[in-house]
Amino acid sequence: MSTQPFDTPPYGVPRTAPPGVLRTDGEPLLELENVSRVYGEEIEVYALRDVSLRILPGEFMSIVGPSGSGKSTMLGLLGVLDLPTSGTIRVAGQDVSTLDDPTRSKLRGNSIGFVFQQFHLIPHLTALGNVETALLYRDIAPRDRRERAYHALDQLGLSARADHRPVQMSGGEQQRVALARAIVTDPLMILADEPTGALDSANAAHVLDIFRSLESAERAVVMVTHDPTVAGTARRKVSMRDGRIVADEQRVEATT
Repeated sequence: MSTQPFDTPPYGVPRTAPPGVLRTDGEPLLELENVSRVYGEEIEVYALRDVSLRILPGEFMSIVGPSGSGKSTMLGLLGVLDLPTSGTIRVAGQDVSTLDDPTRSKLRGNSIGFVFQQFHLIPHLTALGNVETALLYRDIAPRDRRERAYHALDQLGLSARADHRPVQMSGGEQQRVALARAIVTDPLMILADEPTGALDSANAAHVLDIFRSLESAERAVVMVTHDPTVAGTARRKVSMRDGRIVADEQRVEATT
């Protein structure tokens, strides 16, 4: 993996409201209320126990904890990939448990952009093709889809790599392609699972700079990580242990 940091063009992406996505005005984008997730029947194992959390527009936050703390379960619930055993999850005010599977999938696709540690790029597709996959099941003409995908790559400084396949790109570039795929749908929230875990320290620092640049008054950026250093870069840090939230801290910006 290359240890050369990638360039740092202006990564900020303007927010516009996509059709069919409810915007909130000071209300939580995503809210967990007394949520528990239990596995097993004869022997119940609590992965999450009575967790409440509000994620507001404009927040840049991290969820941190050791292995077994419940953060992976939290990731699945925040991403509407799983449903709670008890409690309520609301996305933009909508109780996801009351929705049928197709509606819940549409809400997830419109509202949440995912970024994973291992990138999950399709090897035989170019960077442009990988970003386009996020738009395939929308009523968008192929030409418009390509233009939106190219614009997302350009926002992340990758227009010159649009025709490159993953094997032709560095780890940092592949992670930026994954980020472009996450933002091309203009989601309410970007949800990242260990986004720097597969990167060297220089590229990891630049990826964190990108996440900071993606903050906006309407979008939330959430990183799930085991790394206290990565977690500490966020403005808000939620710490987990044994399936519970044990701390919820706001970082105070230094003033001169």
